[in-house]
Formats: sequence, structure tokens, C-alpha cells
Amino acid sequence: MGTAPRFDIDLAAFWRDPYPALARLRAEAPIAFVPQLGSTLFTRRDDIFTCEKMIDVFSSHQPNGLMNRLMGHNMMRKDGDAHMAERKAIFPSVSPKTVKAHWSAVFRAHADRLLDELAPTGRADLVKAFALPLSAECLKALTGLTNMRYKDMDAWSQGMIDGIANYAGDAAVEARCHAATAAIDAAIDAAIDDMAPVLAKAPDPSLLSVMLESGMPIESVRANIKLAISGGQNEPRDAIAGCIWALLTHPEPLALVRAGEVAWVQVFEEYARWISPIGMSPRRIARAWSVNGIELEPEDRIFFMFGSANRDEAHFADADAFNVRRDTAKSIAFGAGPHYCAGAWASRAMVADVALPCVFARLKGLRLDHSEPVRIGGWAFRGLLNLPTTWQPG
Repeated sequence: MGTAPRFDIDLAAFWRDPYPALARLRAEAPIAFVPQLGSTLFTRRDDIFTCEKMIDVFSSHQPNGLMNRLMGHNMMRKDGDAHMAERKAIFPSVSPKTVKAHWSAVFRAHADRLLDELAPTGRADLVKAFALPLSAECLKALTGLTNMRYKDMDAWSQGMIDGIANYAGDAAVEARCHAATAAIDAAIDAAIDDMAPVLAKAPDPSLLSVMLESGMPIESVRANIKLAISGGQNEPRDAIAGCIWALLTHPEPLALVRAGEVAWVQVFEEYARWISPIGMSPRRIARAWSVNGIELEPEDRIFFMFGSANRDEAHFADADAFNVRRDTAKSIAFGAGPHYCAGAWASRAMVADVALPCVFARLKGLRLDHSEPVRIGGWAFRGLLNLPTTWQPG
């Protein structure tokens, strides 16, 4: 155990709204041990930005970590050459060029189909009726697991996300995570059996295809597909629903976008700063180190709190406000070091290029349905739980 000061939190309150506690941490104890999470939290943007790149000290390799134990050893939990080799293998699937040339049209087709079904109804929870199925259908295509239902994709993703954020050790949550990973393994093996001969003759841009073509061991293929599902489903889903909610509750930014004064991508980048869908990334201390006079010892567990960094007063004026004119260059919503999110370009395309413009173009008079309150929760992963809306049927 290092020498970081102790800072206690109310876990339930932290899940409902972590930002007051994070603001106190930044002001009073920017590096602090939180016993309720069993980890030392880094909460200031500059500390995280610097330390995340020091992989020899702040290691992503966590053999006993929740992600490794529950999902397998994927590239997010590898450092150095091992990480870069697998990152290079998947790059042809998620590169900016591939996203623009291939995936954007795929994403648009799914959005159009969903909105064709939704537009005549005039009322829906847009988390369940749009953000969830759009993210899942896009992810089915991106991973190559087209033989599964979108509802399974979402359920499995949520099971894994809940599992790897289960720092309280809830046995039921862990059991659901194990069930999800077993189901994904079965789906991957079935897809490989069905598709491997086809993909060998005619490769496509899916993750499954490019990893098989690279010669990646099947254990790593499984682990990295699980990684893609865990993050590639819930984070775009939460960003799509969250951006819609942010615009519906902030009429001025919506007017700016509609007038062409602000781009949809600015809405996405500001939302990802304001309500970071990925609120935290864990690390393991690989060797003794000192930061700002605080001693860290080998095997200490560290949480880089991205959600806190993105509201750091040192870089973002009026940081608790949603401001689409803000310069978000200092945001680390997608990370800052060698583990910068590989799916960032696909996420931007899905949310900013497809989902947002399509929703606001097709659902005329879109507004919140105030008969039910909007609920939001989470700290490691944060997003809307519902988004009741109405619009003019048509």
C-alpha cells in the first residue's frame, strides 16, 4: 500500500453522480486511496495525461485484474510490443480510411431502417428503440458476428461491462459476466466455423476477418472480440442517447447545430468530455514510484478517472456545463497514451456522422416525454438508462 491519503465515498451516491466527489478529490486529494473501491484514484487531467504514457510504471498488464479474469487476455491488458502487435492487426478494420470508405455506409443503412420503423410511431424510449439496436447492429457488422441477435449483443456487452466494474465483488454480477463470455465464445466459434472458409477466399473489413487473416491465435481473437463487444456496444449506445438528451435539454446548442454554426462532431466531443461514457481506466503499479510526493508500491491498483480529468477546472472553464462551442482539445475521453481507443473513429462516425443527424432529421418535433424522468447512472461507465421522447408521427 502506498502513501496516498484516504478518501471515503458513498458507493451508491457515487454511482448516481460521481462528479461532486470527484471535484472534492481534485481540490483536496487529487491522488487518493478510496477504500470502497480498493484503489488509488488519479483525478487531475495532467497527472493522468502524463502517467498513462509511462507503461513501465503504470502497467495495463493486470494478470489478476477483473477484465483478464472474466474476459481473457485482450490487447487492452497488454503493454509494449504485445499490445502494438494486436493493435496493428486490427487497424485495417477500424482505420479512418476503412470507416469512411466502408463502415459509414453500413451504419447509415442500419440507422435508416430503424428510423423507418420508428418515425410513424411518434413515441419511444430512444435508448431501447434506437441507441441500443443501432449500436448493436453496427457492432455485429464490425465484429463479423452477424449470426447473433442485436439484443444478445447488448445483453452480453452489459454483462461484461458490469462484471469488469464489479469492484464490490457481487457474486451475481460475476455470474452474469461468466454467462455472457461463455455465450460469446460459442458465437465466435460458430462464426469461425461458418465464415473462416469464406473469409479465407474473400476477406472483408470485419474484425473477425482481419484478425484471422493476421494469423492471430484463436484465444486472442476471442479475447479481442469480447473487448470490442464490451466497449463497442455500451459506449456508442450511451453516447448516442446522451447526445440526444443533451441537445433536447439545451435548446441553444441544438439551434446552433441546425443553423450550421456548430458541427455534429462538436456535440459528440463535448458530450464525451461532459459525461464521459468511459469514466475510468485501471492500471497496476509495476515498480515503486513517486508522484507529487506520494509513494506508490508494486501491485497497487490505480484508477485513472477520465470523467474527472474531463471536468478539471485547470483546463475547462465552467466544466460542469455542456458547451458545444468549447475547445475540447484537452479532453481525454478516448484515453491519452498508447491505449488510446482503437474504435474512436468508428464511434465518431456512428454517433456524429450518422445517428445524430439522422434522428433530428427524421423525428420531427422531437422532445422529451416528461411523463417519465430520464435516469442516468454509473461512474466507471456512465450513461442514460432511458430516454422517453415524443415527436410528430410521420
